[in-house]
Amino acid sequence: LQPVESGGGAVEPGGSLRLSCTTPGYSLKNHEVGWFRRAPGKNREGVSCISANGRYIDHARSVQGRFTISKNNAENTAYLQMNSLAVEDTGVYFCAVDVQCDRAPDWGKGMYVEYWGQGIQVTVSS
Repeated sequence: LQPVESGGGAVEPGGSLRLSCTTPGYSLKNHEVGWFRRAPGKNREGVSCISANGRYIDHARSVQGRFTISKNNAENTAYLQMNSLAVEDTGVYFCAVDVQCDRAPDWGKGMYVEYWGQGIQVTVSS
């Protein structure tokens, strides 16, 4: 199972991006999905996660009210909608599968992740 991210890029402050995560050949239906990021010079941090059935969601405090995580099992894709982007949101974003989303806040450390994506760059600058 290899998560594959797409949708990254460069945007001005205040702009929006939507990241997608797919798992070619594997269904996401029974899997939790999380998004992590590594900002320049900082440790990796959990951004958002969603349970397998989509009923439980957790966000890092820094992105609450701006980022939305969702999961479309029919499309076998998870999304991270990022609005009101700030320079501080710049970094490499990683999709992860099976993250123990209900173990807040420890899930954000990434210690429970079973599968990691390669990462995708998000740059917010003017």
